[in-house]
Amino acid sequence: MFIRFSADWKPGKRLAFLWKQKKMASENADQVLAAWETSSQYWNKHQALIEKMYAPLTRALIEETHIVAGQSVLDIGGGAGEPALTIARVVGASGHVTFTDPTAGMVKASREESERRGLANIEFHQCAAEDLPFTTNSFDVAVGRLSAMFFADAPTALREVLRVLKPDGLAAFLVWADRDLNPFFSVITEILNQFVPAEPEDEDAPAAFRFARQGKLKKLLEEAGAVSVKEHMLKFDTEAAINVSQFWELRTEMSDTFRTKLARLSADEVSDVRNAVQRAAAVYFKRGRMSFPSQALVVSGRKAVDK
Repeated sequence: MFIRFSADWKPGKRLAFLWKQKKMASENADQVLAAWETSSQYWNKHQALIEKMYAPLTRALIEETHIVAGQSVLDIGGGAGEPALTIARVVGASGHVTFTDPTAGMVKASREESERRGLANIEFHQCAAEDLPFTTNSFDVAVGRLSAMFFADAPTALREVLRVLKPDGLAAFLVWADRDLNPFFSVITEILNQFVPAEPEDEDAPAAFRFARQGKLKKLLEEAGAVSVKEHMLKFDTEAAINVSQFWELRTEMSDTFRTKLARLSADEVSDVRNAVQRAAAVYFKRGRMSFPSQALVVSGRKAVDK
């Protein structure tokens, strides 16, 4: 965000303004982190289902970065365990995966799932992308699946990711495309907003569609120092063997925004919203199976090689 100061602003006034802006950004980041900590119990509850729904995203990142056996891979903001758990199988015993997430609940559940699967080549760290506790030039590949949108300070986080990559190492991030292209989200949002109007959004604040505009994350990755930066659209279907009632439960539990808004409504209003959503979403359900057309952006770039 670029801030232009009036010529009559004194240095002290400017500093006070910048301090206030920084404080507000920090408070917003804390709120986002707290929301994810609360949400972690629900993401962990639905871990197996989410893994299947978003399997096309994990495959896309593996293909984009050409991950193979023997590599060291960093998963940034791995949430309920993916893509780290899948990548651990790909790199095999000769490779290694490092899972990171800023929320304790996500780290704990992902570690337990890794142990349940008997994966010995993966380690877990609770840390933010802006402050990675790893030495420079540590990883062959870094990936972020649906996490970059929630970086508290995206430019700093991207620089950190490039720092810990080996020279010519590849980073790839997958973020949601426009909300209107993703009815998995919009079918609830549009109806719920009729009952609880949405507040104006800061397009740079941490949120699911922060990098939906094409070129936005690509530009930040280039400014962070990455080379050979690319962006392409990924079209896929968000699918699962669930019915429309289970979809309602899944979506309203996964989203802190939905939970917060629904808590402000009466029981009758919640029932009205649920019925309206289930009617609107019914077109995406056939023979006991959910299938939403979905789109995401894949943005990747390499760490420059010093000459």
